[in-house]
Amino acid sequence: GIRQILGPQGALNTFLSNIGLADLDAPTDWLGTNRLGGIVLMNALHLYPIVYLNIAAALANLDPALDEAAENLGTTTWRRFLRITLPLVAPGIFAGSTIVFIWSFTELGVPLIFDYTRVTPVQIFASLKDIGGGNPLPYALVTVTLITTLILFALGKYIMRRTPTGAGGGRASTAAIERTFKQPWMWWTATAAFSFVTLAAITPHIGVLLTAFAGDWYRSILPNELIWENVSSALGHEITLPSIRNSLKYASAATIIDLFLGVAIAYLVTRTKLPGRGILDSMAMLPLAVPGLVLAFGYLAMSREGGIFHWMLPGGENPIFLLIIAYAVRRLPYVVRSATAGFQQTSSSLEEAAQNLGATPLRALQKITLPLIAANLIAGGMLAFAFAMLEVSDSLILAQQQEHYPITKAIYGLFRTLGNGEQLAAALGSWAMIFLGVTILGAGLLLGKKLGALFRV
Repeated sequence: GIRQILGPQGALNTFLSNIGLADLDAPTDWLGTNRLGGIVLMNALHLYPIVYLNIAAALANLDPALDEAAENLGTTTWRRFLRITLPLVAPGIFAGSTIVFIWSFTELGVPLIFDYTRVTPVQIFASLKDIGGGNPLPYALVTVTLITTLILFALGKYIMRRTPTGAGGGRASTAAIERTFKQPWMWWTATAAFSFVTLAAITPHIGVLLTAFAGDWYRSILPNELIWENVSSALGHEITLPSIRNSLKYASAATIIDLFLGVAIAYLVTRTKLPGRGILDSMAMLPLAVPGLVLAFGYLAMSREGGIFHWMLPGGENPIFLLIIAYAVRRLPYVVRSATAGFQQTSSSLEEAAQNLGATPLRALQKITLPLIAANLIAGGMLAFAFAMLEVSDSLILAQQQEHYPITKAIYGLFRTLGNGEQLAAALGSWAMIFLGVTILGAGLLLGKKLGALFRV
């Protein structure tokens, strides 16, 4: 989407040419001269909602009485923010920032589309052909990536564990006072800032949608014609239709596994005094820190001829079991966090009362607790399914044959195809955006401001 807008003959250069600030015969290649900057910008626009969700959840848990007490003592707005609010929400900021750093550090899709090879994930992807030739470079790159992310994960857990929770968390003692801007210019400044960020964030999505519907988009600000054929063909093309079926199959199996494992882990962590349950919780969250790129590379290396996972490749080439396991491992934290929140919000006395009446612990869990936390499980399962459907790193690395392509590998394959390949890729991506948007909206309605807790280390 952003390539269509910032390309040499794209919308931005056409707009600048129309107002006399550029020459389309010698255009500026915005992405060619600074591809790394474009990758940074795309990752920032892609991932900032994770930080936002974490900060929103942290702010929702703050007691407004602390801020009001400081205001009554004459503290200015900025000083209250710096001395009270910011320190109390710092754990949420750090939690979100850790995930964003790890995610962007191991991002494979964006630099691949930007054709930028000087980042570790792309070098790992390019070295897959040498994985069986004795070349140590791909293993070294994966090891460096793994060590870096694990150090960040451990640091995040350490800081979160040492952060006091009683100072500003928990239920608010008073209702928050609604803040209003005292001067009109302050309102307009805030509105302009939010509008700019929102416009920048949705620009790539607009580019994808317009590319999907574009019959001809060359040297024009908007497509010269809009057609429906690409969007309809994306659901029936010889590459896209099997990929949708494959993704549904992989993601559904992975989600079922995650629901069983997530409930079991959350129950052990919240309802038992099992020694080492804190370690179990950390291990369940580890896939947030261990990149999909590293996991996929490990599965691929161990499934080669003679490897311990070679039996997971039926016929020597079908990666169905590897993809299901990889998807399940990658998205397990969402279900664990969601189920854990449900267990913590549900009093254990209900289960104890059922057990006192003769119910077994398993029956009490099935009849009492699971129905009460159903909304949490549905939300976590929805997110696990949606993100598994659109998993990038595992799909690009593990699916090598076209008949086994999931959706994201099909998008990448179509993008590199001549003719209307880019339009079909954008059309399939548009359907994927709609699906993921509806899923996140539904999960947000079920979990509210607790949605950000799913993206914490």
